[in-house]
Amino acid sequence: MNKDTNVIERLNRSEVYGDYQKAFGEATELPLTLRPLETWQLAHRQQAHENPFCAMMAQANRTCAACLEVQQRAVEGTKNGPETVTCFAGLSDTAVPIKLGEKTIGFLQTGQVAIEKAPSEAQFKGITQQIADWGSQIDLKQLKEAYFKSKVLSGSQYAGVVRLLEIFGKHLSLVANQIALAEAEAESPLVRRARAYIAGHHEDPVSLEEIAKAMHVSTFYFCKMFKKATGLTFTDYLGRVRVEKTKTLLLNPHLRVSEIAYMVGFQSLTHFNRVFHNLTGESPSHFRDKGSLRERASAKPTRLAIAPLNISRRSAKS
Repeated sequence: MNKDTNVIERLNRSEVYGDYQKAFGEATELPLTLRPLETWQLAHRQQAHENPFCAMMAQANRTCAACLEVQQRAVEGTKNGPETVTCFAGLSDTAVPIKLGEKTIGFLQTGQVAIEKAPSEAQFKGITQQIADWGSQIDLKQLKEAYFKSKVLSGSQYAGVVRLLEIFGKHLSLVANQIALAEAEAESPLVRRARAYIAGHHEDPVSLEEIAKAMHVSTFYFCKMFKKATGLTFTDYLGRVRVEKTKTLLLNPHLRVSEIAYMVGFQSLTHFNRVFHNLTGESPSHFRDKGSLRERASAKPTRLAIAPLNISRRSAKS
């Protein structure tokens, strides 16, 4: 299990998520799932308030695959916030991203609900035809009964549900950062010293051999322990540190991008541009141009805005 997945698992076991999940289900009668970035399971399987129609569809391989495709479309569309998609049966699902810093590590998902339009005979006829085309064996009588019991919400009602999830998603993101910071503080003295060394020397052409020597260990041992603790190679971690420093320096319009690249430790402008784009999804110039300087300069890093939160584990899910 990687570090991001471990954080999501800890959130799943937290009291704050358990209380919210229960309250959300009681208020909306909709399922709610917190899932990691990568998963091959349907989000709401055997969850409270799972739509019986969706549960039946998940029992056949081809129809289950169609549901997984909808789920994947939802999570892929969350780059700029919540994403709602609708399946061939006319039911909608929504994914809300959970962030660790600027990185998405998981999603809150809800749905299996009809929006505005209640299930109709015409829709069900289309569903049965699709099932027949796929060759799936499902009891159509039971399926129809389940389909017409699907929950229906108005557009404004569902928008309110999504807004609640978005607010809670930001709350969970703060808790995720708190967990990550606590784990970082608990890491080995070797890794702590290595992080401090990188923070103080990232502007220099520091090498793996150099830092291993400074830590008084072999390069093999250092690589093994550092990757185990951080989930990143030394090179990847160093690149991230330099890119984070770059983001701050880009706020200064008097510094050229090429100057900044060398100031933070990159020895090649091409390499700098490639690493920056890989980690942020945009070029340094685009990052600088996007948004007003005042808005960026006034934004405080998420990790500095973390307030003490209750992240105690629930014994029932230990």
